[in-house]
Amino acid sequence: MKALVTGASSGIGRDIAIYLDNLGIELVLVSREKEKLDILQKELNVKVQKIITDLSNEDNCNKLYKKVRNDNIDILINCAGFGNLGEFYKTDLEKEIKMIDLNIKSVHILTKLFLKDFQKKDSGYILNVSSSAAFQPGPLMSTYYATKTYVLRLTTAIYEELRRDKSKVAVSVLCPGPVKTNFNKTANVDFNLRSIDSKYVAKYAIDKMFNKKLIIIPTLYMKTLVFFSRIIPLKLMLKLVYNIQNKKR
Repeated sequence: MKALVTGASSGIGRDIAIYLDNLGIELVLVSREKEKLDILQKELNVKVQKIITDLSNEDNCNKLYKKVRNDNIDILINCAGFGNLGEFYKTDLEKEIKMIDLNIKSVHILTKLFLKDFQKKDSGYILNVSSSAAFQPGPLMSTYYATKTYVLRLTTAIYEELRRDKSKVAVSVLCPGPVKTNFNKTANVDFNLRSIDSKYVAKYAIDKMFNKKLIIIPTLYMKTLVFFSRIIPLKLMLKLVYNIQNKKR
């Protein structure tokens, strides 16, 4: 098997690549950061193809697909993404548009292009990395929360379409809570909630993906929080989330 992993140079993407390597799955690793991919490659045993590109650029998403479309990709893992903290009227517009392009557009484009190929051969796995943030609005991180909601809803809708087609293609969405990665530095946040180990999240996600689990939430603690977020009144949820976000500053 061969897997393409975006955002592979750090965090969950990096640990997913390492776990897939342990399973003997060949890798196509995608990131903007060549030096980090070079370091990662030295830790891996399987055949690795590195592609250095910025997926916040729509053209680069299409170029990436065209470059590997004939390489018999079996698994697509959309892990590239970032966040940002601050009041919506204060945060940088250019950075937010770049976030939307990476967190939403790249996931949308790559999922559509690879899914068409997977459907033709009636096999394959797609894992889109969202967040527990997808289950509620996120004052002080409004754009990030909104992008992750898009990823969750897109993936779950595709799942139902495939189910009705009796397709053997599996789609899953990973929705972790706080994870120990470089996300905090990029988003300018300091989580006060308990963070879980990225290696654990990576293994849990891939194992559940192969079991064709639709929504993957790694811990009982976060599953409980997600459950209550569905039944708490909206305005109360907004106040709670704001207070949590405000403590990250």
